[in-house]
Amino acid sequence: MSCKGICTRHKAQKPVGHGRYASGQKRCQICEIFIKWDGLWCPCCGYRLRTKPRNLKYKAKLRARKDQQPLKMITSMAVH
Repeated sequence: MSCKGICTRHKAQKPVGHGRYASGQKRCQICEIFIKWDGLWCPCCGYRLRTKPRNLKYKAKLRARKDQQPLKMITSMAVH
């Protein structure tokens, strides 16, 4: 398995205000690139895409963001 250059078509820009994984971007370890892709496998090399951060600090940030999201939905539904 090696990078064939197809992934550059799906290259994702860094989002402002929140993390890459929180915005739905995924990382390919072989191609060493963040891509915007719906599947679990890299369209370029066929390797499994990483959907969660490996660093403990960023894992905690992502977890906190996901925990806050349902609370926002519940409070907005209670107001209406």
